[in-house]
Amino acid sequence: MTSAVEALTTIGPIERQTLGDQVYGHMRELLMAGRLAPGEKLSLRATAEALGISMMPVREAVSRLVADRALEVTPNRAIRVPVLSVEQFRELSAVRIEIEGFAAERAASAATPAEIVAIAEAEEAFRRLSLDAGADLSEAVSRNKEFHFAVYAASGLPTLFEIIGGLWLKAGPVINLDLRANPERLATGGAVRFHADALAAIRVGDGPAARRAIAGDIRGASEFIIARGGLAHAAADGFSDIKII
Repeated sequence: MTSAVEALTTIGPIERQTLGDQVYGHMRELLMAGRLAPGEKLSLRATAEALGISMMPVREAVSRLVADRALEVTPNRAIRVPVLSVEQFRELSAVRIEIEGFAAERAASAATPAEIVAIAEAEEAFRRLSLDAGADLSEAVSRNKEFHFAVYAASGLPTLFEIIGGLWLKAGPVINLDLRANPERLATGGAVRFHADALAAIRVGDGPAARRAIAGDIRGASEFIIARGGLAHAAADGFSDIKII
C-alpha cells in the first residue's frame, strides 16, 4: 500500500512564486486599476530601482505583460502602455459589455451574503469619493475597479473572472486617462447611478437588471470617451512618473 509520503512525491515540488511573478502581479494590478495611462512609457531601470531589485525580474514581468498585450514594444524599443484606436476601443467595450454583463447576471443568483456586503462596501467607497470635490482621481479609479471585481468575483466562475482580468489590462489605462482629462466625470458621470442599480439588482437576485446596470456603465463611459476624442490624446511623452511601489 502506498504511503502518504510516497503519494505526495508523485505531485512533484510545489512551485514557489518567483520575484518575477510578484513584479508581474504588481504591474498587472497597476494596469487594471488604471494607474498607468495609454502612451505612458516604462523604464526598466527606474522600475527596478523603485522596487529595490535587479532588472532581471522586471524584464521577466514586462515580457509577460507584452505577451498579454498589456504593454508593447515601440519601434525604438521603448516599453509603453498601448494606445488604442477608436475601432479597437469600440471592440473592447463591446466585448466587455457582453462578458461583464454576463458576470453581473450570474452574480445576482450566486452571490453569498458576504459577497453582497463586499459589493456594497465597494459601492459606498466609490460613491463617497464622487461627492468629494478634492478626491484623488487615482483612488477613484481604483475604487471603481474594486466595485466591478467584487461583482465579478460573486459570479462564482473563476475562469470568467480571469478572462475579465485580461480585458481590464487593456481597459484600465483608458479609464484612467478619461478621468485625468475630465475629472468632473467623477461627479457628473453615470457610474454612481449604475453601480447603485447593479447593487440593488444583485441584492434582490434580479440578473437581467444587474446585467443592464453593468452594461450601461461600460457603454456610457465608452461613448463619452469616444465623443470627447479622449483616445486621440493618449500619447504621453517621456517615462511614466508613476511610483511602482
